[in-house]
Amino acid sequence: MKKSVIFIFLLISVLANANVRMPLIFSDGMVLQRDKQIPIWGFADANENVEIHFNKQIKKTTADKNGKWTVNLNAEKAGGPFELIVIGKNKITIKNVLVGEVWICSGQSNMEFQVFKTMNSEKEINSADFPMIRHFGVAQDLSGTPKEDLKQGKWEVANKENVGNFTAVGYYFARKLYSELKIPIGIINTSWGGTNVETWTSREAFEKSDEFKSMIANVPTVDINAIFETYKKSVLDNLKKVQGFDVSMENEEQFKNANFQDKNWPEIKIPSLWENQQIGNIDGIVWMRKTIVLTAEQAKKEAVLHLAKVDDEDKTYVNGVEVGTNNLWDAKRVYKIPANVLKEGINVIAVRITDYSGGGGIYGDPEDLKIDFKDSNLPLEGLWKFNVIKVRIEVSPNSYPSLLYNAMVNPLVPYAIQGALWYQGEANVWRAAEYKKSFPLMINDWRTKFKQGNFPFYFVQLSTFDEFGGNSQKGSRWAELREAQSETLKLPNTGMAVTTDIGNAKDIHPTNKQDIGLRLAAIAMNNIYGKKQVHSGPTYKSQEIKGNQIILTFDNIGKGLSTPNNDELKGFEIAGSDKVFHSAKAIIKDNKIIVSSDKVQNPVAVHYGWADDDTAINLFNKEKFPASPFRTDNWEMITANEKYSVSK
Repeated sequence: MKKSVIFIFLLISVLANANVRMPLIFSDGMVLQRDKQIPIWGFADANENVEIHFNKQIKKTTADKNGKWTVNLNAEKAGGPFELIVIGKNKITIKNVLVGEVWICSGQSNMEFQVFKTMNSEKEINSADFPMIRHFGVAQDLSGTPKEDLKQGKWEVANKENVGNFTAVGYYFARKLYSELKIPIGIINTSWGGTNVETWTSREAFEKSDEFKSMIANVPTVDINAIFETYKKSVLDNLKKVQGFDVSMENEEQFKNANFQDKNWPEIKIPSLWENQQIGNIDGIVWMRKTIVLTAEQAKKEAVLHLAKVDDEDKTYVNGVEVGTNNLWDAKRVYKIPANVLKEGINVIAVRITDYSGGGGIYGDPEDLKIDFKDSNLPLEGLWKFNVIKVRIEVSPNSYPSLLYNAMVNPLVPYAIQGALWYQGEANVWRAAEYKKSFPLMINDWRTKFKQGNFPFYFVQLSTFDEFGGNSQKGSRWAELREAQSETLKLPNTGMAVTTDIGNAKDIHPTNKQDIGLRLAAIAMNNIYGKKQVHSGPTYKSQEIKGNQIILTFDNIGKGLSTPNNDELKGFEIAGSDKVFHSAKAIIKDNKIIVSSDKVQNPVAVHYGWADDDTAINLFNKEKFPASPFRTDNWEMITANEKYSVSK
């Protein structure tokens, strides 16, 4: 009897080990790339025979000694649905497979940004009925070494039940492609908010780069569990230095009360995400308190508390009474304060903030941070007391290079694609000058890994965001990052969507993702799909100095340079050899721009849109594509000496 049990157990084990297995990207509802070889791969026993059936094709192969196998299907025309059948010692049938156009969508939070957060989202979601558009969401994961498969992910149809969670930029791009081509479109969304370009780049790319090989030589191949413990200790030690006491939830129930003594709590500037301040890049729970003094008259009035936005969740108290709660990180907090809660003299606003990922804290427009008494208001911006009571300790994707490449890109290689869309750079503004090297390095790295030539790589230039108040006088990291993105267009088969007109100086996540998708699609339609059209705004070409004027010429002017409603040109500055920039008069003449200022008699250089917040600039072509910000000088910028490094 025991022998039979052992035999059955061994038989089950052999059968389990023998099963042919496919990576998660090969699953029901998938889209395969048309008109090029289609790599199909998977896992089996060593030397196991594997047979693949697709449409009218049959391919045979044998797994190698490690159990991995790969075949290339012949190119297919757009169509479907088909079945992909894989036969080894077992049989896998993947259903509802389409053939069309496949695009990888990657980057940080503005690519991760879902459809349900965009403008007119309710209408967009309710009108989504596109069975030929499919979205594959790659689960967030990181790894110290390249992984063979994804942690999780599935293909979903673009309908009103699913589309709300799709990458918005990718979906609006796909929708435009489908409207023009009427063939299946697949988008693979592999993105993670707050991440830098270095974590999306393979170790091999750094090792072969003159710019980065010395950096990577000092970085060990990391054990995620080991660095977790190191990271946990460093975070908690740093917070103890910042606060003067340990992270602890002890006595938390007292923190909402007006009579709680918070004298030993440190202070933080509000509104601003705490990642930009002394708390640093943490997720967890933080209490913030603001003490205010009211007159007897104010205390009697109806009052509404405006708390700007809170990332992610808040519970807000006034004098110990809960006045509101919300868990939407990008929603404005507006809470009515109940009668008799406010009192003459000292009052305390206490906010318990829970941050699950990405940015954390009270942020937004300072004008939205106040107590409104109808006929007057009390501003609340400035210094607030804070206490970090709990930290969600996770290894950041930015802790080491290549962590996201290993876990969220390598498992997709060598899936057949048409191209890639990229929206990232916010996390690299501190090293904007170096981005001129690191961003092209990543693009070339992906092209090398996927072995599909210089496939199209289209990216979004950073929208306006007034993070540091940067400008021509004190320097602008955001302008420098935009310049690095523009210079990346020197790589073959790249394209850039300019977004100067659709950003929000007070919100790093502009909600107009529709126009971004359309602008990326215009590049694709022109470059790939044979529908020639203007797909770029004016780009700076050259300057000529004539007396006290500088005359600028541009490429990509379309039918001509213009401004909306023929308004006066804004955003131009001019400087002499002293490198001091002054606001300038700029006029369009014969599709050139003449720039001058009474304050600069011998000009040498022009800036356009050179600021973190470039909202006001307004140079377009007549096809309504905005001009990219630029400078005509080559003077050293404020990020020139900032280099990527890993603190071990």
